[in-house]
Amino acid sequence: MIPLHDWNLAPKEARILQQTLAARVDTSFHPIAPRTIGAIDVSSEWHGSELTAGVVVCDAKTLAPIDRAWAHGRVSFPYVPGLLSFRELPLVLEAYERLTIKPDLVLCDGQGIAHPRRLGIASHLGLWLDAPTIGCAKTRLIGEYSEPGPNRGDWTSLVDHGETIGAAVRTRPKCKPVYVSIGHKVNLQSSINIIMACTARYRLPIPARSVHEYVNRVRRSLQADSAFEG
Repeated sequence: MIPLHDWNLAPKEARILQQTLAARVDTSFHPIAPRTIGAIDVSSEWHGSELTAGVVVCDAKTLAPIDRAWAHGRVSFPYVPGLLSFRELPLVLEAYERLTIKPDLVLCDGQGIAHPRRLGIASHLGLWLDAPTIGCAKTRLIGEYSEPGPNRGDWTSLVDHGETIGAAVRTRPKCKPVYVSIGHKVNLQSSINIIMACTARYRLPIPARSVHEYVNRVRRSLQADSAFEG
């Protein structure tokens, strides 16, 4: 992993950097047949300064976890909508470095280019790792879309100022869609296909559910240990 930039930035500097980095995001088609799929998540008390980041790596065929790692620490970057990657990624990258198995592709619980400055956490992470990443968010940040059809696999384009920035994808019949966007080194159709391949009984991709459960379990364990020591 080659350092992309310094993390010691003010919010104004971070916004300017986002605009610069967004020009480096690769949204073209890349043949992708991942053998392993990673997913990241970050857990904290409500906007607290102590964060726990986790990465889970799953076998792409079975979606069973085969590796995982976490990192915990106090962050100084404030909670600013649109700049969450500057708050969360340092610990995510620390956890990623602790993996024994580096994934071929990473899913992020957040946005890719479906972001006001086209650099959500999935795109930012993809540039740091120089690897394919996909954003799969539970809520829409920006853009407009028509409601997709009611069936699994139905989707419609997410559009901002005439630019397609992602898709609203129905992963479960009659459930709310998820919002899929390119992170880096992948195109939109491939992103949708991979998200659909990773979902089964639930709305969210299995790797995303696995890392969410894992990182929250780690955070609760750390809190329990802290309380015991206190």
